[in-house]
Amino acid sequence: MSSDSHIDPERAQFDAFKALPRDTKIHMLNLVRFKDKATYEEGHALAGQGLSGAEAYRHYGIDSGPIFQRVGGAIVWRGSMEAMLIGPDGERWDAMFIAEYPTSGAFMEMVTDPVYRQAVKHRQAAVETSRLIRCAPNASHGETVFG
Repeated sequence: MSSDSHIDPERAQFDAFKALPRDTKIHMLNLVRFKDKATYEEGHALAGQGLSGAEAYRHYGIDSGPIFQRVGGAIVWRGSMEAMLIGPDGERWDAMFIAEYPTSGAFMEMVTDPVYRQAVKHRQAAVETSRLIRCAPNASHGETVFG
């Protein structure tokens, strides 16, 4: 994959993620744009089936869901993009959600699971570009700070 496709993490990004504390709850903001047509590697059971990127991503969700749940993951927010108020013109996201993990260690357990590593092939076939942003949940409520 080219380094500007933003489908899989680059080594330096993954190393920086692993260097952060592993025993705290994390939120992962996911922004995903699908390909019009999924592009599976030759030899994959779904290669040449004419699936859309959205259909391939659904396969990713089905196959990775049990591992996500086993490590304690949960979707805490899901939404649909309506308009870009601040940001690049023409940028769009087909899937937007926040996944919560009890620890970053749980996330690491998921992404290294052999079943997940097979499921992620659907994501790679489905995604044109994406953003995966680790966030620390903010425990304060009622405090409004704009910056």
